Amino acid sequence: MQADLIATRALIQEGALTAAQAMEASEHLAQAPAAAHCFLSLSFEQERDRLQHTETAHQPLAGLAISVKDLFDVAGQVTTAGSLALRDAPTAACDAPAVARLRAAGGSIVGRTHMVEFAFSGVGTNPHFTTPAAFDGRFGAIPGGARVPGGSSSGAAVSVASGACFAALGSDTGGSIRIPAAFNGLVGFKSTARLVPTGGTIPLSTSLDTACAITRSMRDAILVHEILAARRVVRSAAPISQWRLAVPATTFLEDLAPEVRTAFQRSLDVLQQAGAHIETIDLRETAELGPMQAKGSLAAAESYAWHRPLLAQSAHRYDPRVRSRIERGGTMGAADYIDLQHARHDWITRMQARMASFDALLSPCTPIPAPLMADVAPGETRDEAFFKANALVLRNTSVVNMLDGCALSLPCHVRGELPTGLMVWHAGGRDDAVLNIGLRIEELLQK
Repeated sequence: MQADLIATRALIQEGALTAAQAMEASEHLAQAPAAAHCFLSLSFEQERDRLQHTETAHQPLAGLAISVKDLFDVAGQVTTAGSLALRDAPTAACDAPAVARLRAAGGSIVGRTHMVEFAFSGVGTNPHFTTPAAFDGRFGAIPGGARVPGGSSSGAAVSVASGACFAALGSDTGGSIRIPAAFNGLVGFKSTARLVPTGGTIPLSTSLDTACAITRSMRDAILVHEILAARRVVRSAAPISQWRLAVPATTFLEDLAPEVRTAFQRSLDVLQQAGAHIETIDLRETAELGPMQAKGSLAAAESYAWHRPLLAQSAHRYDPRVRSRIERGGTMGAADYIDLQHARHDWITRMQARMASFDALLSPCTPIPAPLMADVAPGETRDEAFFKANALVLRNTSVVNMLDGCALSLPCHVRGELPTGLMVWHAGGRDDAVLNIGLRIEELLQK
């Protein structure tokens, strides 16, 4: 496993390593096979020049390499959201607030990463650019054929798993940070959406979008979240036995692949052996989400509102799988959209009441491991397999987005298994509890 950001920063601050040396190592790894196709563009040369004129050693990110999903504005660069339809757009006049905060904290923005076009899929494929293969950030190459990296922050995850970057800025609308984190053996933290500004990004769903990051460890996740949210996480040293945890049986444990079921149950066993109090609950409210969205989803309706003029000009440039999902939003009436917003608000209130007595909930991040690339790659003959896989990988994570909640995925597989994520989650505003519990769980699972 690659050293995490905090460990590498300590080496720089002790004088055992320079930021320039760390940058050189990152650039070498960015050009290695494990990172193939994860970047749409690189800016190592510019960042090396900046390091020569800027003191970063004692800043939080210490000049270390950070990647940015192609959804965020970076000054002087074109933001295409992984689409050919925007390749001729003007360059950004300034950094998105999230990018600016990472840069101000000493981060070196070394490249824009591959993503699902317009962030509208959890699988991770994009027909316009070669899709990077998943890579296990804990144990290295994944045997048995190339697997999808998860989406929509696909290249973001591979940039960290491969060692090229120490953290990756991405977004999460239905699981787009947590799914690729799970498929690549990494930590992905989706904060409560309102904590991090989403300005300077191309939106998917203004109701659900969250700017957040993928890292190699829980402590890195806390550090990067504090930078992005401009806030301090209240730390707790309480052992796992002092937290009350729940496992919702409804929806989350249905149709689990054997690999996922094994890893999840093993994780629960480890936690219980350490004294964790875990209760299985029937969170029946989650079964309401399908009927609630029968006339359309927030993501479809809100993305259609943004894309309507661009579709009129450049529909032929879109990935057909993405375009079809966006265009469905055009069939949703204004009254239906307003009804869905009201239904969501009522559902959140009832969910919060059901969860209030627990400190966090535990679930498999995805019910299946990463599908083989060959099974879901672009092509009409594989559309059925793609949409089935996409619905499955988004099923558990998207509940948290509809809840306006916070959640993280951390690795729970062991060597020789496909990467799998354990999701720790709760309602909005419970970020600190989720992060502290995640720290304790990571310590126990890595013993």
